[in-house]
Amino acid sequence: MELLMKDPIKLPCGLWLQNRLVKAAMAEDMADSSHLPHSKFLEAYGKWAKGGWGGILTGNIQVDVRYLGNYNDLAIDEFDDDTNAVLDTWRLYANRCQEHGTPVIAQISHPGRQSRRGAGRRGIFTPTIAPSPIPLYLGDGYVASCISSMVFGKPREMSINDIKQVIHQFVNCARILAICGFSGIELHAAHGFLLSQFLSPRTNRRLDEYGGSNDKRVRIVLEIIKGIREVVPSGFCIGVKFNSSSDDSSTFEDSMRQIGLLVEAGIDFLEISGGTFEDPIMMGRGTYSDRKTHRSHGTLAREAFFWEYAVKTRKRFPNLILMLTGGFRSRQGIEDALQNNVCDLVGIGRPAVINPAYPRLIMTNTSPDHQAKVSLNKVATPFWSTFFQINALGGGAETFTDLNDDRGKEIKNPHTIP
Repeated sequence: MELLMKDPIKLPCGLWLQNRLVKAAMAEDMADSSHLPHSKFLEAYGKWAKGGWGGILTGNIQVDVRYLGNYNDLAIDEFDDDTNAVLDTWRLYANRCQEHGTPVIAQISHPGRQSRRGAGRRGIFTPTIAPSPIPLYLGDGYVASCISSMVFGKPREMSINDIKQVIHQFVNCARILAICGFSGIELHAAHGFLLSQFLSPRTNRRLDEYGGSNDKRVRIVLEIIKGIREVVPSGFCIGVKFNSSSDDSSTFEDSMRQIGLLVEAGIDFLEISGGTFEDPIMMGRGTYSDRKTHRSHGTLAREAFFWEYAVKTRKRFPNLILMLTGGFRSRQGIEDALQNNVCDLVGIGRPAVINPAYPRLIMTNTSPDHQAKVSLNKVATPFWSTFFQINALGGGAETFTDLNDDRGKEIKNPHTIP
C-alpha cells in the first residue's frame, strides 16, 4: 500500500507541500548579538532543505528584539526594512531553506513573561510584559520561587497601547518575512508564550476588550491575523501553533471556541502542541495528570502526545488543516495518524535533528518498518531539579546535534525549549 505521508497537500492559501512531513520548529539558540540568521543557520537549514521535507518550520523569530525567549534568538527589529543589508540576510536565509523546492514557514513569537532577564535589548531590571502581572510558577519549593524571581521576575501588565504595539510588531515581522521570500508564518500561540498567555484565563485576568471572556482573550490573535492578511500576498501562508487543553469540559469547550474563531479568521493550518515553561509536556513530560489527559491507557501505544485532542478537534472542524507535533518517531506511528485521519501534517522535531533527511529514511520502500524510525533517549530531569521541586528546569532540555556530524551525536543543551 502506498504511504499516505507521500501525498502532496494544498493549503487554503494555495501553497503546496510536497508531502505530509514538516520539520517542526525547535529552539536553535545560536544567533549572535545581531540576532540575524548568519552562517550557522544557513548551514543547518541547508541540510534540512535537502532532506525531502514537505515543509520547513523555523525556530522562533521574535517580533520584538527587546524581549527574547533565549539569549541567542533570532529577532526582527521594527526598522529592519530600512536596511538593505539586513533584508539581504533574511533573503539568504529564506533562499537557503527553499533552494530544493521545500517551502519555509517562519514561526514568529513574543515570549511575554517567559523572557529571561538580560535576554533582549532591554535593561536587566526592566520587567517583562504580560496580559496580567502574574509571575511564572516554577514549583512549590523556595528555590523554585527564588529562581522564578531572579530569572524572570514579575511581569508588567500591558496597557492597551502595549497591546497595539505588539499587534503591529507581529504584522510588521510577517510583512518583512514576506518581502524576503518566506512562504508563510506561524503565530506561536502555545508553550506559554505571549499569545498563549492571552488565550488562557489563568494568565489573562483582564477585564477590558482583551480579557474577561473567552472571545476577548483570543481577540489579539484575530487582530494580528487580520493585520497580516492586509500586508502580505494572497498566497502567503498563516498558521497558528496552539496548545491542547485538558479534558475539563469548560476548558475544552473554550479551546474549541477559540479554534473556531481562528478558522473563521482564515488560517491555513493549526498545529497542535502543548506545554509551557511551567509544565513542559512538549518534552514528553509534565504535569497534566502525568499526560493522562493527552494519552489515555487506550492510546499509550500511539506515538503522538496529543492524539486524543487532535481527534476531537477533527470532529469539530473536519475541513481545518491539522498538524500534529510531538512524539512521532517511526513510519508506522506517522502513517497510523494519517490513515486514521487524525491529522493532515505531522511535525517532526528531535528526529529531524538526529537525521536531517528523516523523510527519505521513512518514505523509502526498501527500508522495512522496524528500521524506518529514529530511536532517541529520554531527556532525563536532573536530580537537583526534582530535589528542589522545580518544574521547568530539565523539562527544557532539548537534544541538539552537530549537523556537520553524520553520526548525529546527541548533546544536551538545558537552555532551549521548542
